[in-house]
Amino acid sequence: MKLVYAIVRKDNEDEVIEHLTMEHFSITKLATTGGFLRKGNTTLLIGTENDKVDQVIDIIKQECGERQKITVNMPYMSGTSMVNYTTMPMAVEVGGATIFVVDVERYEKI
Repeated sequence: MKLVYAIVRKDNEDEVIEHLTMEHFSITKLATTGGFLRKGNTTLLIGTENDKVDQVIDIIKQECGERQKITVNMPYMSGTSMVNYTTMPMAVEVGGATIFVVDVERYEKI
């Protein structure tokens, strides 16, 4: 048995969860926040059999395509003024997912 940790953009969570649920995967959803863009993410915990890990990853890839977004990244400045601070728009890759697959030593559903 494997545990798949999938960190997806909040914008993609509904599609990923719907598609995984249609394929009868059990999912636990956690609200998380990304460090670079400080945007909402969702971390999905998906327990599955070893032979179904590739299917889970394929579904996530299908629903979380990468694309570019123009953004202004404001630095975190606690207690300081941002007078004379110049921001510049930058293109960043958004979408996609970060996936970790770990072995499960023991699994019980009570």
